[in-house]
Amino acid sequence: MADEIVFYTNPMSRGRIVRWMLEEVGRPYRTEVLDYATTMKAPAYLAINPMGKVPAVVHRGVTVTECAAICAYLADAFPEADLAPALDDPRRGLYYRWMFFAAGPVEASVTANSLGLLPPAEKSAMVGYGSFEQTVDALEHAVEQGGPWLLGDQFTAADVYVGSQVAWGQMFKSLPERPAFQAYAARLMSRPAAVRAREIDDALIAEAKARAES
Repeated sequence: MADEIVFYTNPMSRGRIVRWMLEEVGRPYRTEVLDYATTMKAPAYLAINPMGKVPAVVHRGVTVTECAAICAYLADAFPEADLAPALDDPRRGLYYRWMFFAAGPVEASVTANSLGLLPPAEKSAMVGYGSFEQTVDALEHAVEQGGPWLLGDQFTAADVYVGSQVAWGQMFKSLPERPAFQAYAARLMSRPAAVRAREIDDALIAEAKARAES
């Protein structure tokens, strides 16, 4: 089927973000679960994503990789799900702002901080995020302004992507435990689509563990 969504993932990966997004979209999709050591690096998948990484989505003959790009793509491909402001909506700028702030400064600074690779203060101007502290403060500002979601009352794909960063940051202690982060993560994780997505991926993990132990 030309309109089929094929989702390449591993349940212990950032593919969990895209699984959640797909559940929010509410359209049927086919999941291809890849193994890190074998199928993810096999020629068949490298032809789809030469990076040999997941997630990836193939839809209408086009491959989309990178979680933020996939979330933005799916929101626009299925506008009936109402997961993005319209193109002529001024909030579209805010939507892009926080989506790609999380994909850029947040991802980079959290990773650098976790690995002990933050630049010295005198070199902070050389990195896009400036400093870890600046990035965290800006992220806190994003999640506590305006309403329950980043765009106020409208839940969007930006909440899926930014919210995943915040929820993981609270779970793995890679972001400070701030009340705004904790409240935002709690709202997000209680969404029915988020619950379904977790249940699907957790079941896949359990199945893989059972196979390994048999």
